[in-house]
Amino acid sequence: MFVVISQFTVANGMEEEVREAFRRRPHLVDQAPGFLRMEVVSPREEPASFWLLTWWTSEEHFQSWHRGHKYAESHAGIPRGLKLVPGRNRVLLFDHVAT
Repeated sequence: MFVVISQFTVANGMEEEVREAFRRRPHLVDQAPGFLRMEVVSPREEPASFWLLTWWTSEEHFQSWHRGHKYAESHAGIPRGLKLVPGRNRVLLFDHVAT
């Protein structure tokens, strides 16, 4: 199993709009080959920060999704006017070790 953590921090006070966008997301990734699940979390001590955790059967499946047109479509619900803190975006790749 392969896990991806994407991190970003909202710069302009639109945290609630981002939360709502995730709640109403189009679920396009859910049908992607190799996709297992997604969770979105926000640290209590830094509520403007968001961490997306996705589980995949392989890195190849994730990379295929990430390069595909459905990936771009899945971001269509990003709130207009959203600004992110520069330098705080990260994508971390993990090999799953144990459950």
